[in-house]
Amino acid sequence: MTRPAVLVARAVFPEVLARLRTHFEVDDNPDDVIWSPGELSQRLRGKAGAYVTGSERVDAALLDANPQLRAVCNMAVGYNNIDVDACTERGVLVTNTPDVLTETTADFGFALMMAAARRMAEGEHYLRAGRWTKWRYDMFTGSDVHGATLGILGMGRIGQGIARRGALGFGMRVIYHNRSRLDPAVEQPLGARWVDKDTLFREADHVVLVLPYSPAAHHAVGAREIALMKPTATLTNVARGGIVDDAALAQALREQRIAAAALDVFEGEPKVHPGLLEVPNVVLTPHIASATVATRRAMADLAADNLIAALTGGVPPTPVNPQVLGGR
Repeated sequence: MTRPAVLVARAVFPEVLARLRTHFEVDDNPDDVIWSPGELSQRLRGKAGAYVTGSERVDAALLDANPQLRAVCNMAVGYNNIDVDACTERGVLVTNTPDVLTETTADFGFALMMAAARRMAEGEHYLRAGRWTKWRYDMFTGSDVHGATLGILGMGRIGQGIARRGALGFGMRVIYHNRSRLDPAVEQPLGARWVDKDTLFREADHVVLVLPYSPAAHHAVGAREIALMKPTATLTNVARGGIVDDAALAQALREQRIAAAALDVFEGEPKVHPGLLEVPNVVLTPHIASATVATRRAMADLAADNLIAALTGGVPPTPVNPQVLGGR
């Protein structure tokens, strides 16, 4: 019996690739080249499944060019790189990798927020440049994290993880904004309070963004929202690029209308708005919030579990469009 053919679009752990090879004919990408849309479409010819990351765009045109495709398995919790509606219309299953990266990403988000508040990157650059010659009472004075007000935009799993760290570890007052309020049983252990979006930006000492990207969330944080913030406040984004208007943020940082920012994701990444590279009061990291060996391996394994189940008659553990399964 002929085994299904699949495409693994980026380099992945060798052990995961070996497991996929026990089930499929695998076309992989050991050189980790990021293919153009045309190249990706060409490599998908004859493939029943695609193992992708956030760098691969799966849209209606690609699906129409590859009508044999049955499953697209994303090694990420976010899936704004995939047109889920177009996949659903064509009976193509989409999966992602939620839960396994929650705590690791929450760790990193909180660390980024602290780095911005305490001006760690500025201090390191100053030291490395050989400029540190004496102690001074106001050298790189930042803002406290303990006892401050933490504002979380997007109180899902990762947002709740960051809230726990703030409330239980640092005695922070937690406010949050979601489209809908959480159950009181979730709010109460954290002392978390739902507020409207404007109130969150006005009251928070440290704003952390953890909401999923969608067209409706594009530039959800722009010049208007930044103008509401305290001049001593910080803004941290571990969600997705495009949620923040990076140009507006760069201008606000340059004019010191907010104290600092910390960004792990960027609009149009891996390109970074040049204005963000020119200001000292921002911490910049290259989309690594989930980057521990254990977590990335768990993500890779879950994406493989989904692909194997989708193409061998099993039930994928984390489908995005489970209605497709009922039509098979």
